[in-house]
Amino acid sequence: MFSIRVASDDLMFSAGHFITLTDGHCERLHGHSYRVTAELHGPLDAAECVIDFVAVRDALKQILAELDHRVLLPDRHPTIHVATGPNEVEVAFSDRRWVFPADECRLLPLANTTNELLGEYIARRLSAELRARFGEQLLWERIRIEVGEGTGFSAVCELRATDLR
Repeated sequence: MFSIRVASDDLMFSAGHFITLTDGHCERLHGHSYRVTAELHGPLDAAECVIDFVAVRDALKQILAELDHRVLLPDRHPTIHVATGPNEVEVAFSDRRWVFPADECRLLPLANTTNELLGEYIARRLSAELRARFGEQLLWERIRIEVGEGTGFSAVCELRATDLR
């Protein structure tokens, strides 16, 4: 088994978000400069590599650009309600309410905008982008995405390629 790791200073995005915690508390809206690292594990292909570093980097950059300078909102949260209009997005949680310009938000298919679930979202998107580019013949077996939000704070999502098809 081999792996590649793609990490660089330009694999980052800045975004606002808030999450709910297990005690029902909802954080204040705040932001981070997130850093993302990707690893793909698998056997060597006919060119004697797992996958092209540059292809992984370029696909990641495209995904992260879609998140950059946006308010990240979950559309599958049980108690955060998101209503989209042509020009604005209204978000409600308990007795709190926010209204954002629609083009400044990114609704994500997540239950919460935690680093863990952002990592899963990025892993699934990266897998889809790589499959679109290289087809189903990709040999890698696992994808690991690390999402860091500050020095010493990061979360990792690792998925098998079979979970991503």
